[in-house]
Amino acid sequence: MYLALLVFASAGMLTSALDNGLMKTPPMGWLAWERFRCDIDCDHDPKNCISENLFIDMADRLSEDGWKELGYIYVNIDDCWSAKERDEQGRLQADPKRFPGGIPKLVQYMHDRGLKLGIYGDMGTYTCGGYPGTPLDKIEIDAQTFAKWGVDMLKLDGCYSNVTVQEQGYPLMSKALNATGRHIGYSCSWPAYQGGLPPKVNYTQLGKICNLWRNYGDIQDSWDSVLKIVDWFFGNQDVLIPAAGPGRWNDPDMLIVGDFGLSIDQSRAQMALWAIMAAPLFMSNDLRTISSGARSILQNKMAISINQDALGIQGRRILKEKSGIEVFQRPLSNNASSLVFFSRRNDMPYRYQSSLSKLNYTAGSYKVYDVFSDTAVTLKDSTDFVLSVNPTGVVMWYVSAPAKPSLHQFYKTGKFQAEDQNAIPYVIV
Repeated sequence: MYLALLVFASAGMLTSALDNGLMKTPPMGWLAWERFRCDIDCDHDPKNCISENLFIDMADRLSEDGWKELGYIYVNIDDCWSAKERDEQGRLQADPKRFPGGIPKLVQYMHDRGLKLGIYGDMGTYTCGGYPGTPLDKIEIDAQTFAKWGVDMLKLDGCYSNVTVQEQGYPLMSKALNATGRHIGYSCSWPAYQGGLPPKVNYTQLGKICNLWRNYGDIQDSWDSVLKIVDWFFGNQDVLIPAAGPGRWNDPDMLIVGDFGLSIDQSRAQMALWAIMAAPLFMSNDLRTISSGARSILQNKMAISINQDALGIQGRRILKEKSGIEVFQRPLSNNASSLVFFSRRNDMPYRYQSSLSKLNYTAGSYKVYDVFSDTAVTLKDSTDFVLSVNPTGVVMWYVSAPAKPSLHQFYKTGKFQAEDQNAIPYVIV
């Protein structure tokens, strides 16, 4: 291939991953928080409260509606699942009214359907919702409890703690989980509580103790929230890209496709940009009532395959045009790549003109597959193309490559040679 981008190359050159053999591609599934939050009023709203029945319903949808086959295999409980007190042995316990079978019953239900169960904890005295947290002296017993229940993933938040506790606690929980002998994926919220950037955040260390981590604040059900996350992640891409790779992922938070805040074009944009970022794909929506349009976006096989690419290289923004069009690029296996053309405009579709050679592709003929229109064309690198990009929307391409890329320069510089954001970077070969 082609582009200076592939100069991304093996992020594995820089950091090593947590040695639990898990999440070699970004994890996929469903997570309760954004859509259902801390609704525990099961008397008045039994279908939507945080209860055993809600997670069973979502498991049924994942296993019966084609999600599981595409890779959406985690069903993740978030905050407010536990009783307000630990049991007599000092162990966390599920609220018996809302989870009468306890967590082991849910775990078995998931495993019987080829799914996995994730659970939530907090590296502090309380969870963010005010339930029992995991202070330092409870780390070992909580890790053993989760393992005994058969849990497959732990998201560890950071409310009601401080810098010192987090510096000790997050690595200790990683060690305690591994010591149980059960393979439990580990999601750390640590960097989000420390601003997400060095020197406060040590991504080399994170890659050794966590499978994924929240870098930034919680997503909300709005386009404005999506844009803030996109701006932060791509504004800091030179720091974040080397941190990511198989077994260790930057997590920009949940997919809100299928909720209330995004249009169809904005939903495609979130899916495309999360795929370019090699982000975990955890939906937070109601799979019982999701629209066909939202389902088709979340179940788009090509977008998923780009997200799940085995190289595990996080993509980057390569252009910010004065027209409001931004171009993103991610190197993929088999010398392929993905391009996303994203419109910041709010007025009308914009006709964007460029060529593959202007986007750093070397001479050759490329097959280009449009991810959301399900069409394909063949383009020479020198051939100009014109795309119509809807306001707040995207065009996403999968691009084959006729030549093998050169990757050695990316990690020498950490960025392209061109400093002008509106300039085409030099090809590095």
